[in-house]
Amino acid sequence: MNPATLDPTLGASEVQIGITTRDLCLWYAKFQALHNINVDIKKGIITSLIGPSGCGKTTLLRCFNRVNERYGNVTTQGEIKLLGKNIYDPDVSLIELRKSVGMVFQRPNPLPLSVYENVVFGLRIHDEKGLKKSELDDAVEKALTEVGLWSDLKDRLDAKAITLQLEQQQKLCIARLLPLKPEIVLMDEPCSALDVNGTRAIEELMFKLKGRYTIVIVTHNMAQARRCSDECIFMLLGQLIEHSRTAEMFVTPKFPKTAEYIEGRYG
Repeated sequence: MNPATLDPTLGASEVQIGITTRDLCLWYAKFQALHNINVDIKKGIITSLIGPSGCGKTTLLRCFNRVNERYGNVTTQGEIKLLGKNIYDPDVSLIELRKSVGMVFQRPNPLPLSVYENVVFGLRIHDEKGLKKSELDDAVEKALTEVGLWSDLKDRLDAKAITLQLEQQQKLCIARLLPLKPEIVLMDEPCSALDVNGTRAIEELMFKLKGRYTIVIVTHNMAQARRCSDECIFMLLGQLIEHSRTAEMFVTPKFPKTAEYIEGRYG
């Protein structure tokens, strides 16, 4: 989903914003989960969504690839632009949108297939020209190398993905996204099922991917948000309370509720 394809009139300064929302509201049936969210998320950095459970973090994250619509009885108002294109425009293909905006979930969800077939799964679905075996092989090597799995798995490509360690499974789920060349990677508490070493490995991978991808991560771990993200968005009761550089938010938050949450007084 490159910016020129989305909107050839975009200026250089606009391209630096990866995600924009304006007056974004969302209801689950009669319950309003998001209230007039206005935010600009910069391209190529890691942005953390933080706040207590039920504050709307995951709901907002799922808006960015319209996956909320899978849950039924959802109403959305407002605008979301990814690299300048409104994702609610009638000409937007959900298949292409979700190809450009990949998602990693709380628990690793590899397909019950081989390591190799997990990586090429998306390519096979979107393949219109008939990729050669050599092209698929190259894509697998590149993706697994990018997430740091190639040396461990190059001789185990036929192994069932579900037999891998949890950390490897989560890395494989990220590798599965990369051959589709997403612009944005959404992560919903990607380390919640991992131990300390697994968490460190995924965080190191995020640092490695930063710059090439715009990464948005939901996390309840304040230490992780502080370590990993360039900017933080604090949400409360479906509202965006504060958005700033991570260092600024953790040292000099602008709002008392932000300070109380960061200091662990509630949530």
